[in-house]
Amino acid sequence: MPAELTALALAGLLQVLQFAVFAIPANLELGPGYTSSARDRPPSRALSLVTARLQRAMNNHFEGLILFTLAVVVVTLGNQSSPVTQSAAWAYLGARILYVPAYALGLRPWRSAIWAIGFFATLTMIVASLI
Repeated sequence: MPAELTALALAGLLQVLQFAVFAIPANLELGPGYTSSARDRPPSRALSLVTARLQRAMNNHFEGLILFTLAVVVVTLGNQSSPVTQSAAWAYLGARILYVPAYALGLRPWRSAIWAIGFFATLTMIVASLI
């Protein structure tokens, strides 16, 4: 399997892990009555600071994963895999792994710098596939 597809598969597993890391404390904080409901109303209490950050980090990865998936598909179907695209795929995955604790701990400006590494790694893959 190409390195880019391996990185994508691992990014998918990271998303599952992020969901669990968020969902467990969210269920404990909000209670199963709310979390198993249709959520037609806001929760009676807010998530803790860290749990809310974990939720935002998870949602941010959903957004980044869309563009990364596009980049992997273009590189793979276009038969454009190269050391540049492979390194960029691993850089994206590494950045996304580091992003979760950076966001949860409120590490500024590092959280944004880590996000930028992942974003520009994805952009590098797309541009490299066109050259």
